[in-house]
Amino acid sequence: MTPRLRPVAPRGPASLAALLLAVVGAFQAALAAGAPWGEAAYGGAHRGVLPARYRASSAASTVVYAALVAVTLGRGPDPTARRRILRVASRLMMLGTVMNLASRSRVERLVWTPVAGTLAVTLLRVARASRTAPSGPRVIVRPVP
Repeated sequence: MTPRLRPVAPRGPASLAALLLAVVGAFQAALAAGAPWGEAAYGGAHRGVLPARYRASSAASTVVYAALVAVTLGRGPDPTARRRILRVASRLMMLGTVMNLASRSRVERLVWTPVAGTLAVTLLRVARASRTAPSGPRVIVRPVP
């Protein structure tokens, strides 16, 4: 009898980065849709639902985060462009880490600072690893017992 095969999900920094990017993207989508979490974003200056211009910014951010998830998992541009995009994203996350740490919002300091810091490191690791690895997520197929 031939064993059934199942794919094993990609592991490591790319998976962690993609997961965190998806979480941040979902948070931004919720803000754009009117979730009353304004004090957890944009410096915590707006309690409750964000003003329209910030909601529009969150909507645009949602698209950017979705694109970054795809690039992080190896979809999209050629390997050189992928490395550049991931390096720029890593630098922006480093800046975001500092900004969140300096925020007046307790939620940003406690929640988003470590998320941005982790993204800065993992995105840089993915960019460096993509020099030698082929683009695209690594899928290993193992027999199911």
